Amino acid sequence: MAGSNGKQAAAPRGVPPRLVTLEDILDLRAYERARDEYRRRVIELKRARRVPLGPLMTVVFESFDTVRFQVQEMARAERILSDGNIQAELDVYNRLLPAAGELSATLFIELTTEDELRQWLPKLVGIERAVGVEVGGPGSGDVAQGVPEEAHAEALTREAVTAAVHYLRFPFTGDQVGRFATGSPALVARHDEYQARTELAPATRAALLGDLEGRTEPLPLG
Repeated sequence: MAGSNGKQAAAPRGVPPRLVTLEDILDLRAYERARDEYRRRVIELKRARRVPLGPLMTVVFESFDTVRFQVQEMARAERILSDGNIQAELDVYNRLLPAAGELSATLFIELTTEDELRQWLPKLVGIERAVGVEVGGPGSGDVAQGVPEEAHAEALTREAVTAAVHYLRFPFTGDQVGRFATGSPALVARHDEYQARTELAPATRAALLGDLEGRTEPLPLG
């Protein structure tokens, strides 16, 4: 619903996200025709949603289109044809979508050699609970703290070594959403072995504010 200023009204906090459904997924032939243009648009969209966090980490904030693209690409690569098998993928990836009042992201620890993996993965145990979105200025304790996605966290059985990929949610209070919109928010890591801070670029802040306000505007496909 549009407000009096012509903008879509923000959804109340906690309103579930619009899920990607079977109707949103093209069959393989139709997707092949649309893929080049859609892929180009998603790459552009991801530029604003990809945030480096220090020298070793990147965070990608998920959205309807990042999830839909992932499922379309997986169906293409693995030649998934049945509705049941595609729905199984949707059931997994839809868990990454943020509800109104929160952000959702994938944290990548970008290590490229065996030596780096052996050095850093034991040091970074607990990193999934040490990343947040700072809304109160540098060094502030006003942080929407990341929380690991429950099913993924339960699958991490090694206590002495962390995983290279984590799925996180960042729940915000209503006041924090307001400070995010009007301040200079930053992505932060505050771990004993890894500290980093990246102020969010204007395009990133605008995209993520749409997530926090529950505004879903899927890219055209097909």
